[in-house]
Amino acid sequence: MAIETRRYRLTSDSDTETLQTGRRIGEALAEPLVISLIGGLGCGKTCFVKGLARGLEVPEHIVVTSPTFALIHEYPGRLPLVHVDLYRLESPSAFEDIGLFEILERPSVVAIEWAERLGNEQPEQRLEIRMSFMDDRRLMEIHAYGLAACDLLRRFEISRKNHRGS
Repeated sequence: MAIETRRYRLTSDSDTETLQTGRRIGEALAEPLVISLIGGLGCGKTCFVKGLARGLEVPEHIVVTSPTFALIHEYPGRLPLVHVDLYRLESPSAFEDIGLFEILERPSVVAIEWAERLGNEQPEQRLEIRMSFMDDRRLMEIHAYGLAACDLLRRFEISRKNHRGS
């Protein structure tokens, strides 16, 4: 049986817009999901996760930072958030060493920066966000894989339409 997929594309003109996109996706999340973040240095992955955390109701007093050196940060929220950065890791054995595959089984939202390093090990059901620069803006290409991710993307699209209409 083929897995359901859905795609959406948007641009962001600022860090504030990238944060807001993350926040709206966090607000639309109804259940645990893996969010694969793909893109070069400085394209907004951590900025997006900061907004995602706020949408998941991570308390404002908790500072959300890049886990580049710690590799994993966990945050409490409406749904727990696990923020993983694979920038310094390259092999499946390194992923196992940090317990990544166990983390993917937890009932939490798992945001993975540099998820392309997982190759074929990425979860089949996930929200994948490819971020890149386009002139002086960020391009976000969102790919939903699986029913939960497709439902999330539908809710996100509706929230964007409603926000623009108000």
